[in-house]
Amino acid sequence: MRLIDSAELQSLLPMQVAIDALEAAFGAPELPETPPRSHLSVGDGDLLMMPSAGDYGAGVKLVTVNSSNPGRGLPLIHGAYALFAPETLELVGVIEGSSLTGIRTAAVSGLATRYMAREDASRLVLFGAGVQAHAHLDAMCAVRAVEEVWVMSRTRGRAEVLAERARSAGLRSHVGEPDAVAAADIVCTCTSSPVPVFDGSQLRDGAHINAVGAFTPQTRELDDDVARRARFAVELRAAAMAEAGDILIPLESGVIDGSSVVAELPEIVGGMPVRRTAGDVTVFKSVGVAFEDLVLARAAFDAAIA
Repeated sequence: MRLIDSAELQSLLPMQVAIDALEAAFGAPELPETPPRSHLSVGDGDLLMMPSAGDYGAGVKLVTVNSSNPGRGLPLIHGAYALFAPETLELVGVIEGSSLTGIRTAAVSGLATRYMAREDASRLVLFGAGVQAHAHLDAMCAVRAVEEVWVMSRTRGRAEVLAERARSAGLRSHVGEPDAVAAADIVCTCTSSPVPVFDGSQLRDGAHINAVGAFTPQTRELDDDVARRARFAVELRAAAMAEAGDILIPLESGVIDGSSVVAELPEIVGGMPVRRTAGDVTVFKSVGVAFEDLVLARAAFDAAIA
């Protein structure tokens, strides 16, 4: 059995490799089997269990999420991924789960952005400054020629660290306020906030949003102004309609209807356009699908034993 820690995983799965692996998976004739995730409330946090199986083998990710952890100086997410071989189902790998989640979530946003954002998108706004925000910076730079970055976080010190990381990569970067969305070509919301994090009326025409933080039907990062203007895409409709508060809340209140969800990722990778005009506002709403973890866990394991 191979143990892969965070540092090794980062070297085995560069962001471009992860995005390409997910593109191949979403473009395949058949997706791996992915039953609904199991969810258990544990004190102030949650335990999530996400199994999947297919040609890649079988696997399950165990993840805990505790929104009070950052205040303790701890990561929001902890977890591990168990990978089993395709034919024998023997346990062949255990992978550090928080880093896998960070890469996976950002890589699927990168894949959506590859197809949905304007080709000339160069100004990025990041809400959040944790693992997901750092990974989304990498993913956006992998698919678009990002030149300028604004970072918004409740913790200014964490925002400054991410802004400095962007600066060291040669980008103009700022620690900003939520109204920076007025300048954004791409917005990534990577927060644990249960309520909208910016005023959607300030969003410019043609912007693309990746909304990844809210993962329950009762929570949202985007307001009704965004929902009214948006052409939504999701990983898979069934998963989004079960968990995506950013869609379900405005849907239930009548702000949008089912036609606002234009496509899911297999359709997009297969050639279905989401953006009709340069002025369309597009939103990729991600809740995470377990086979994404399986695909990337297998890619990392194969690279480790090559």
